[in-house]
Amino acid sequence: MLTQRLRFIGAGVLFLLPFATSAAAEIRLPHLFSDHTVLQREAPIHIWGWSQPEEKVTVRFHAQTRSAEANAEGEWSLWLMPEQAGGPYTLTAQGSSGGVDSAVTFSDILVGDVWVASGQSNMEFPLKGFGGNTVLKNGAQEIAQATVPQVRLLRIEHKSSDIPVEDVDGTWTLCTPETAANFSAVAYFFGREISQKEHVPIGLIDATWGGTPVASWISLDGIGADASLMPLFATRARFADEQSSVPRVEAAEKREDAAALGAHHALPKHPWHPDETSWVPAALFNGMISPMTPYSIKGVIWYQGESDSAPATGPIYAKSFSTMIGDWRSHWHEGNFPFLFVQISSYNSPGELWGIVRDQQRRTLAVSNTAMAVSLDVGTPDNVHPPDKQTVGARLAVAARGLVYGEAVDYSGPLFRQATRDGSGIRVWFDHAAGLRSKGGPLTGFEIAGADKQFVPAAAVIQGSSVEVTSSAVKNPEYVRYGWENVTAANLYNRAELPASTFTSE
Repeated sequence: MLTQRLRFIGAGVLFLLPFATSAAAEIRLPHLFSDHTVLQREAPIHIWGWSQPEEKVTVRFHAQTRSAEANAEGEWSLWLMPEQAGGPYTLTAQGSSGGVDSAVTFSDILVGDVWVASGQSNMEFPLKGFGGNTVLKNGAQEIAQATVPQVRLLRIEHKSSDIPVEDVDGTWTLCTPETAANFSAVAYFFGREISQKEHVPIGLIDATWGGTPVASWISLDGIGADASLMPLFATRARFADEQSSVPRVEAAEKREDAAALGAHHALPKHPWHPDETSWVPAALFNGMISPMTPYSIKGVIWYQGESDSAPATGPIYAKSFSTMIGDWRSHWHEGNFPFLFVQISSYNSPGELWGIVRDQQRRTLAVSNTAMAVSLDVGTPDNVHPPDKQTVGARLAVAARGLVYGEAVDYSGPLFRQATRDGSGIRVWFDHAAGLRSKGGPLTGFEIAGADKQFVPAAAVIQGSSVEVTSSAVKNPEYVRYGWENVTAANLYNRAELPASTFTSE
């Protein structure tokens, strides 16, 4: 019988029927189970799959044996008791039919912590880079040293779907220079450090797709439950309207390329054209996230937001992103598991609202059991893919160490608490403010405004756990903000060497 965590809508059942009633109805488990799998420690272990209809299936793992009976469509599901970190072990699923395909065995299975890494291209960015000028800092050296036996990798292939699918594409591998080269660099650096600090096996699942909006990663149930998210559908409608001209534009670009080559000139730069299917609301949730939700995990690391920096979506990003977090937690049925995310960096993107998105990400910290890694200081103004993924991975790892693993570490940079009038200036108070200091020169990045909300650059002085902000151009300041420009030189840090987040007091 299926549990609540393995529900199939009518379309999904129809999708399974050809398999369940075919002559080749062998025992089959999702690709989340394979050689080198990592199972989540100290949590009930969910095992499920497909067999002949109404067949009894027995699963053996470590010292446990459990059985379940498949339903009329050949779907079966069972739970094992929680296990402590350890391994390697063997997992066997045996059907009662006794046929040649009635058993499947996976070996070299570890029990540890499973982290899902998702988002767009800065999380997808592999150790080998994307080519051209999009390379990882010290990439060749990092790849050469990427043999980490206690870390296992599962890279999910891109898949867009109108309905939730039953399985992912990809299987677990060892972490070697060959496999890590094609894996998320941020996730790799995060997992490597957590494994070293916590001394447990780490399973990393890379479910990423570059250039995608947050709406693609939320279920339709999640989006449709809140009328305030209707701008996400409006953005999709505008995007769809623009697709009719894409073939003509791409043909013109090819002609320009051919002309440049013929004249021995450098190839011209063209606008980026995203995959149309990756921008469909819920499409990536259906194709890449939904099939994982029956699988027990420790938490999620996330790096996305650049594609939502347009004026229509930037101001509601806190709402849409918070909805996504709640949506994933609802579908996983594991409570409020840890959700760690990266605040987007500095980048020169005219017409887009990177400061607003960064502030909206900061406001998402109101969601329980979340933490944010600030990346303002590792951005590259002319490249949306900064090469320093080591710092980003390390900041996510220290967030996990403090929030999730209970280490006594300060895992956040200074976070805006409140702003108070102080004479002719504004005093800004911070959390995580021990050892406030500027880095690389005088404190910069602050702006203030009066009732008209016309912000101007301001002088800022650190005073204990607060910052006094003033400007002779604003006699009666009411608002203050920090690190607001798309590209900012903001340089406030705390004792933990972690940078302050973009914020506005509006």
